Amino acid sequence: MTPLAAVVSGPRVRLFACLLRLGCQQAKPLQLHTGARLAAKNHYEVLVLGGGSGGITMAARMKRKVGAENVAIVEPSERHFYQPIWTLVGAGAKPLASSGRPTASVIPSGVEWIKARVVDLNPDKNCIHTDNDKEISYKYLIIALGIQLDYEKIKGLPEGFAHPQIGSNYSVRTVEKTWKALQDFKEGNAIFTFPNTPVKCAGAPQKIMYLSEAYFRKTGKRSKANIIFNTSLGAIFGVKKYADALQEIIRERNLTVNYKQNLIEVRADKQEAVFENLDKPGETQVISYEMLHVTPPMSPPDVLKTSPVADAAGWVDVDKDTLQHKRYPNVFGIGDCTNLPTSKTAAAVAAQSGILDRTISLIMKNQTPVKKYDGYTSCPLVTGYNRVILAEFDYNAQPLETFPFDQSKERLSMYLMKADMMPFLYWNMMLRGYWGGPAFLRKLFHLGRS
Repeated sequence: MTPLAAVVSGPRVRLFACLLRLGCQQAKPLQLHTGARLAAKNHYEVLVLGGGSGGITMAARMKRKVGAENVAIVEPSERHFYQPIWTLVGAGAKPLASSGRPTASVIPSGVEWIKARVVDLNPDKNCIHTDNDKEISYKYLIIALGIQLDYEKIKGLPEGFAHPQIGSNYSVRTVEKTWKALQDFKEGNAIFTFPNTPVKCAGAPQKIMYLSEAYFRKTGKRSKANIIFNTSLGAIFGVKKYADALQEIIRERNLTVNYKQNLIEVRADKQEAVFENLDKPGETQVISYEMLHVTPPMSPPDVLKTSPVADAAGWVDVDKDTLQHKRYPNVFGIGDCTNLPTSKTAAAVAAQSGILDRTISLIMKNQTPVKKYDGYTSCPLVTGYNRVILAEFDYNAQPLETFPFDQSKERLSMYLMKADMMPFLYWNMMLRGYWGGPAFLRKLFHLGRS
């Protein structure tokens, strides 16, 4: 393993740190957005739907193109969360408070915040409708509505979360229950699930399993814990290089992985989980648990499912190279709500934001987009309280690694990046529109090796 000192203090990393400082100097401090300067207009040059990572990032980029007064974000939530850190919150390694900030504090200064929910999209008339009966028109529309959590599709949920020993790192309301269940564990089955739907951050369901195993070892409970990962998938990970590394960890730590097993019911009062065998529909198995971590089924937001901008499955139908809508040339999509054939992560959104910025710039000039998104996404696979395998890959599930070492190895340096550097990049650069992913770092490191 490369010594940590060499990783975090080498000349290339010092240059990276210098670039980060430069980026932060270029990015003006965020100003509190009050939304009280002017009455909201009913037309904007750029209208952004959603105030999550993709929406805020693109609003910041569009502000620099057309001016803040010509950009608006439609978002009902009062708080904005950096959700990737919830894996560590659920394991007791980070406080929940560190993951959230007021939405007003992350909306770019001068950009209008329309505090409402989108209820209808009418791209043929270039307008949308909100739940407070407002019609808002646009010249360009960016859809960044994220993904919907469907706990209710599992019988017994979400009401089952009122009982102890069950949690989920995917919701701000249930992530701390994961940590409570972990602390209260005495002996028996600790079960971790993966649903039979697309999900955001597909590595998260197994990250909490590795962290739980490490916690049981640290607290002397490992010999009393039977750790089970029941996944609806047919493989532990979609990229062979990282799957092989994870299979070795699973073998060494004596973890049980059952494939094609989908959670369909939780009997929280009895502490029982019911799974269906996807290879034999109708065949079920009931497993008792002392701890249960639920990854919920997910789907496109309801407002998109029947919208003209959706494909047959309900996702925003965009070109996978340019992120421009396939039928409406002034409509664009980014992030989890799209049908881009890559893993749905914040790292993917960062990379997509740089491409979409260039795409819209050319469309505004009546030119053809030329920059293509390669499907880059990243999943920092947390395998312990101080170790991460940094998976990075493209549309073809081929590794697309940034650093000049084998990223399929567990490393302390990558854990520190996940726990500390990535949140810094998110709040201070990405949301301000100054971070489009690590492509320039890959070029930098490749130059260093050539």
